[in-house]
Amino acid sequence: MAIFKGICVATLLTLLTRGESIAHSAFLLVCLSSVCGRPALNTRIVGGEVAPEGSWPWQASVHRFRSHSCGGTLINNEWVLSAAHCFQSISPSILDVYLGRQSQEGSNPNEVSRKVSQIINHPDYDSRTIDNDIALLKLSSPVSFTNYILPACLAAPDSTFHNGTDSWVTGWGTIGSGVPLPSPENLMEVEVPIIGNRQCNCDYGVGRITDNMICAGVRTGGKDSCQGDSGGPLVMKQGDRWVQGGIVSFGEGCAKPDFPGVYARVSQYKSWINNQISSNQPGFVTFTSDGTDGDLSLYQLK
Repeated sequence: MAIFKGICVATLLTLLTRGESIAHSAFLLVCLSSVCGRPALNTRIVGGEVAPEGSWPWQASVHRFRSHSCGGTLINNEWVLSAAHCFQSISPSILDVYLGRQSQEGSNPNEVSRKVSQIINHPDYDSRTIDNDIALLKLSSPVSFTNYILPACLAAPDSTFHNGTDSWVTGWGTIGSGVPLPSPENLMEVEVPIIGNRQCNCDYGVGRITDNMICAGVRTGGKDSCQGDSGGPLVMKQGDRWVQGGIVSFGEGCAKPDFPGVYARVSQYKSWINNQISSNQPGFVTFTSDGTDGDLSLYQLK
């Protein structure tokens, strides 16, 4: 097993480069924490543009009655992380999850779909305050990893996200309040800096932003997540890894000046996530920001 683990990353990347899928459960178990957050394809990042195909291989599209409803993140070969507000009082039977999808219209040759066998909303989700806005979806059967389908890494509890940290949000949501994504509804990406919780609390009103939330946006507005992006990932790059620090949760309209997007803070939920996923647990990685941030004294990590 030690030798197997040592060659894990190189072997997986070689297989993916050849276009082969990875389905062996033992291989996945050993490799997951080593390969999460590493897209197999070389891609660029352009804020506010169509995402190059394969650049965000963990992005999930959750459909309700055959229409895109919310985003999500693949975190191992059979679980998707999303937002609790997307799945209140609904049956898993009406949901489909698409992975490897580029557009909501036309052909998607690299995608697979699964039904949802179980929805687990956080027990402390509060629909009034939108605190603990996190959910897990269990797929009806495992998926194989390919160039276009790979898990994200998740931020570990001791992660720090300082003011100004570069982050990216992806999804198929509207491009403005009431403005639908134009045909063919391609996956979009936008770069937004982290805004500290103290400043975010000033923007939304003291006490509105809890330690279970993280904010990101442009102070002048114009870049943000919006309706239909809910449940999708907010990720940051550390070395050659992408780490999910947030889950799209809520905001005041979309991309308004002085109202950043608000996300569920993933690093608060490692224990809860691992308690729900008994085997092949997701890869958690400590994300460290450069510099200092006065917000750090506010966080009481669970």
